Amino acid sequence: MAQEAGADMIGVIAFSPSPRCIEPDKIREIFDAVPTLFQCCVSHGPSPTEMAALCDLAPDAIQVPPPIPIPASCTARVFRSIRPGDRIPDDADVLVIDASHGSGRQYDSTYALSVVQSARVPVFLAGGLTPDNVRAAIRSVHPAGVDVATGVEYAPGRKAREKVRAFIQRAKEVRE
Repeated sequence: MAQEAGADMIGVIAFSPSPRCIEPDKIREIFDAVPTLFQCCVSHGPSPTEMAALCDLAPDAIQVPPPIPIPASCTARVFRSIRPGDRIPDDADVLVIDASHGSGRQYDSTYALSVVQSARVPVFLAGGLTPDNVRAAIRSVHPAGVDVATGVEYAPGRKAREKVRAFIQRAKEVRE
């Protein structure tokens, strides 16, 4: 669905109580089905064993909050999810501003803009984004990318094809 809609990346949630959580075997199937998309595993607190399982999936990136360590043997890029009050981590290849962690709560625009303006790495914006507000969010914050979960769902963990398509189309319109 994401690839058909024109997504550049796909993120899957693992080892989480989220209704969006997917087992590693299913993640492998999803990644195998979309080899041209940038692939990211997202987790909010994996154990060392779970982190090793994420690394074994060989995603392009792993997104976890600081200070969760990523093994040196893992070749994935490090996406660090941050929110107001967090120290900006030194080991991030990308920062993801996400106060919601899948709850759909809106990001803090003042905080987001300050991070975008001062960060030495690309910054993605997440939290409360929908097809209706993604254009305004990109125009006001100028992130390197946007991330959506609840904003394109018809039920928890269930994506609505038309919302996914609209979100991606509107986000890309601002970039052109």
